[in-house]
Amino acid sequence: MNRLLLAAYPEPYRSRQGEEVLACLSEAYPGRSWPPPREVAALVRAGVQARARAVVDDTARPWWLDGIHLAALALAALALVPYLQDVWHWALHIDPGQHAIAFHFSGWYPWAEGPTRIRLLPYGLLPLGCLIALLRGRPCIALPAAAAMIWAGATSHGRTLFGDEGKAGLGYYGLGAPITARDLVLSGALCAACAVLALCRPSRLRRRSYRWLAPVVLAMFVAGGLHIISVSPAFQRGLFVLEVAALIAAWVATAATGDHRWLIPVAAFAIVRTQAIVVRPDAFMQSFPDLVVLILLIAPLPAVAIAAQRRQGQALAE
Repeated sequence: MNRLLLAAYPEPYRSRQGEEVLACLSEAYPGRSWPPPREVAALVRAGVQARARAVVDDTARPWWLDGIHLAALALAALALVPYLQDVWHWALHIDPGQHAIAFHFSGWYPWAEGPTRIRLLPYGLLPLGCLIALLRGRPCIALPAAAAMIWAGATSHGRTLFGDEGKAGLGYYGLGAPITARDLVLSGALCAACAVLALCRPSRLRRRSYRWLAPVVLAMFVAGGLHIISVSPAFQRGLFVLEVAALIAAWVATAATGDHRWLIPVAAFAIVRTQAIVVRPDAFMQSFPDLVVLILLIAPLPAVAIAAQRRQGQALAE
């Protein structure tokens, strides 16, 4: 199990010092397959810092371009979250029946049982396609998908391409709430980021492995295979934990390097999340104090900025 902790470190570090780290852990904690929680946290933090330094040392692209790329990836993932179950069921031809994510009908494809209003594709394929294209550094493919997200969210009811369902899934804008397709601020920000990336020499963008899709497939399995809908408290609490972990990782990376590229995705996340809370839909369900949620969302932005300034100040002093 100790080898799982090494995944937090970049590959060159694992090649050079991985065995040494494993030997130290075995010597320090004999007979244990997993170190204490404090040691786990320290190792993961060191791994995030090492990855952050490796990213900053790569001068093939300017920091702001990398930051916009990270922001686009975060927004695409955020847009996909409410429709994980939908895409999984569509891909495997599963009729979820009463487990559908707050749609008006229990089925919605030609092969579904029960009352159905046929639609051709699930909306979630658009943010998923955008996410895959951005992972591979191809914003020219992601841009049309993001533009189609705006069209799908803005069009009136009754269309058969994405249908009425899949565009207005229920969710509360409190703790870890999913943002649905009707929120055009999210899709509009994603489209703008993709447009900037497409205009700024896409060949310079960082290309990530398809292995980064493994967590997405796992999330689809959990949501679709276990019928955990996006309005479930467990689903939304899990989403909240992931978002907090991502914000902490951005803070750790910024504090370690003093680089501002992680400010861009944090700012994009804070703006989209805050707007979704302030502009409440008709299906709002009060489950967490609004003021506390807003503080939790907005506070990381100045924290990351202060961390960057402090790190830069320390570098100048040295």
